[in-house]
Amino acid sequence: RGVLKDYKQATKWYRKAADQGDADAQYNLGVMYENGEGVLKDDKQAVKWYRKAADQGDADAQYNLGFMYAYGEGVLKDLSKAKYWIKKAYENPSANSKTKNLAEENLNELELWKY
Repeated sequence: RGVLKDYKQATKWYRKAADQGDADAQYNLGVMYENGEGVLKDDKQAVKWYRKAADQGDADAQYNLGFMYAYGEGVLKDLSKAKYWIKKAYENPSANSKTKNLAEENLNELELWKY
């Protein structure tokens, strides 16, 4: 059975930790803003929190930030910044295999977009 999901409560606790510099909480807050879970959907806020976590080396945040740049969600579309962040995620030694695979696929796609 487990516990019911309470996105508003989760947002409250993630924000406390994120404000203290916790990269995992910053990433999770970004996800919540991107998906509108516990907060109003806000891609600019998602980018803000992904960037904070990405700057601390969070591979998932680096990938998501690159994705936001690739598609112009919450930021102006910028393929060079997209490639930069997705490549950082791909090269990040702490990235899990799922993130590495997604990053590799998207780097290949971004190369094709040039033509």
